[in-house]
Amino acid sequence: MRKFILTAAALFVMAVTAFAEGRAKYVFYFIGDGMGVNQVNGTETYLAAVEGFIGTVPLQFAQFPYTGFVTTFSGTNGVTDSAAAGTALATGNKTKNGVIGMLADQNTAVNSVAVWAKEAGAAVGVGTSVTVNHATPASFYAHRPDRNMYYEIGKDLITAGFDFYAGSDFASPENKNDATATGSLYDQCAAAGYTIARGYKDFRKKLKNADRIILFQQEKDNAGDRSSLAYAIDRSGSDMTLQEVTRAGISALTKQNKDGFFLMIEGGKIDYACHANDAAAAFRETQDFDRAISVAYEFYEQHPDETLIVVTADHETGGIVLGRGKYELHTDLLKYQKMSAERYSKHLEQLYKKYGKKLTWEQVEKDLKANWGFWDKVELTDHQTDRLKKAYRNLTEGHDQENKNLYATLNGISDAARRTMAEAAMVGWQSGGHSNGYVPVFAIGAGAEAFTGRIDNTTIAGKIAVAAGWDKK
Repeated sequence: MRKFILTAAALFVMAVTAFAEGRAKYVFYFIGDGMGVNQVNGTETYLAAVEGFIGTVPLQFAQFPYTGFVTTFSGTNGVTDSAAAGTALATGNKTKNGVIGMLADQNTAVNSVAVWAKEAGAAVGVGTSVTVNHATPASFYAHRPDRNMYYEIGKDLITAGFDFYAGSDFASPENKNDATATGSLYDQCAAAGYTIARGYKDFRKKLKNADRIILFQQEKDNAGDRSSLAYAIDRSGSDMTLQEVTRAGISALTKQNKDGFFLMIEGGKIDYACHANDAAAAFRETQDFDRAISVAYEFYEQHPDETLIVVTADHETGGIVLGRGKYELHTDLLKYQKMSAERYSKHLEQLYKKYGKKLTWEQVEKDLKANWGFWDKVELTDHQTDRLKKAYRNLTEGHDQENKNLYATLNGISDAARRTMAEAAMVGWQSGGHSNGYVPVFAIGAGAEAFTGRIDNTTIAGKIAVAAGWDKK
């Protein structure tokens, strides 16, 4: 992992330079969905533990010179959802949970900083590791009273007319009840002048001749899960990454040769992992988010006087706690988990499909050793072993006790393994939903000094606009 250290002298020079230069011509806005303070700290603690010491290995974005804490409550709830939080981060307005790009009356549309950038003559892009019409990316271009109106949000994507979009795919690309439509969202995008690329290699081939472009993962990856890119912990060599999404966004927007650009990138699967209370997947996903930000940092190094990078989150997910009971933390044990709890659940389904009721505990025990390090690398109590055996019996006896979270369903063995690993690592979870905890904000570059102290999520879009010189309309 690439690291950099900022000296006191360097910080002073950055501060003076940012103040003197004024306008941010190139703006990166990174949103780690579900990434609270402990998701960041936990990742850094995990990286240190893997290297064999107690402490932290700083993520690159966590070393940015300007930092603050952000409040996240919505216009109607003490705990926000991603739609209301995304709308606050994008437009500077509180709204009702579930509402996209509108006030709490669910009628008054409000524009985002992405629209302000476009109207000022900048190129604009929106990318994510989940579907491109999911709540957070949608908040930058759509106006709908319900975040679940995926098809209608997809139509708003076309209407917004941004230069670049990227994500795993569309959710609900077809609506047979839309009498005004000519074909699916794919057909409508093509008719509006968008080129659709499938995978980063295809993107590189098509970009030269594309006016505006949409990047999706390859069709073969949709067969496994069209709703998101693969978790970093599960990724194979052919899976599209958030780093590639970021690189593609920079390439597409600089090609437009407009007055700078605005690029929003969401690390959406941090939230997915935290809804599943899967610490290993969550920390690996946060680390992967940092890798995407490093791509923007490379651009910043080439244009330090004209670039602003802002990194924040829409809310915290899971109520994660680093330490439970004893004054110990063993996040190093998470390295023995070889796949996400979600992927492991699917793996077990295939195992059971192959052997049926002939699947033995010895086979499952061997599999748990291989994929979680249990008994061999991760010492378990008798109670924890009994929990896993009980889950095995429930599966083979036909009454598996599944655990459903917002985005996935875990079978009993996978859920028991996830719980056991959290206990061994001394990582606690309060819920499978969101919390009202502070989220961090980190910034570097032109105008970054505005992102310090205790601020509300509604102030960030406006601060970006001031730094870039864009009018809020």
